Amino acid sequence: MDKHPPEAEQDQTPGLSADEQQEADEKQMPRAAVLHEIIRAQGDHELERSMAALFWSALAAGLTMGLSLMAMGLLNSRLPANEASHVIASLGYSAGFLAVILARQQLFTENTITAVLPVMTRPTLLNFGRLGRLWGVVLIGNLAGTLLVAYVMLRLPIFDSKTDAAFLDIGRKVLENAPGQMFAKGIISGWMIATMVWMIAALDQARIWMIIMVTYLMALGEFTHIVVGSLEVSYLVWAGEASWRDFLLQFGGPTLAGNIIGGSFIFTLISHAQIRSDQPSGATEEKSAKR
Repeated sequence: MDKHPPEAEQDQTPGLSADEQQEADEKQMPRAAVLHEIIRAQGDHELERSMAALFWSALAAGLTMGLSLMAMGLLNSRLPANEASHVIASLGYSAGFLAVILARQQLFTENTITAVLPVMTRPTLLNFGRLGRLWGVVLIGNLAGTLLVAYVMLRLPIFDSKTDAAFLDIGRKVLENAPGQMFAKGIISGWMIATMVWMIAALDQARIWMIIMVTYLMALGEFTHIVVGSLEVSYLVWAGEASWRDFLLQFGGPTLAGNIIGGSFIFTLISHAQIRSDQPSGATEEKSAKR
């Protein structure tokens, strides 16, 4: 079968050799349906993992996310107190995300978003149950890791007093948001992470820069994320400046709901609907018949 039908050949740039045309084809960005399938396959793999594997990977991710608070605190404590310092110190927010994503650890709002696509492709009770299991185990593991690393950073004599004060200031800044603001900012944060997951699936060489760009913008906009925020707010709780009630009701619940809505329900569902709408009716019926 010819790679290019006669109609397509008429639209090609004249004078290209076969090798040049093949090179042009290879450098085209993959279609949205291809990205959808890549992410769906990744999500299906995540749903198949055992609870023990999910938990230990999620716990490791929670511990690793301590790099974000550490980097921001160290930068803030060594920069003058002005707006320019916030712009620079926000780069530290990306440190934890880079380490977690490149190490393939389980992070709520990242790996849990990919798992939504298999459920949307086959919305059975079994798949919804598998998704709920994944979300629950990963969230518990992430929070356990962040609470532990925040306690260690506070209690052990690791950082100087200026850095400890910077960690507290970061947590206080998060708790300046009312629950409604936590929720609204969490929607944007979840949507941004979902966008990042979709984009890095299409990239080979620029994944690191895409992760840095998206998470840096999250820090600049002070959008709330359930995992990084739990690290920042729990540091305040361990220090006695906030209560667990504040952690759960003012920060945790609204932020978690916002992240899920922004990432799973808004971006992922719309992206899935786009692919379903692009499919010819015959192809959809054929897939349904096979199932």
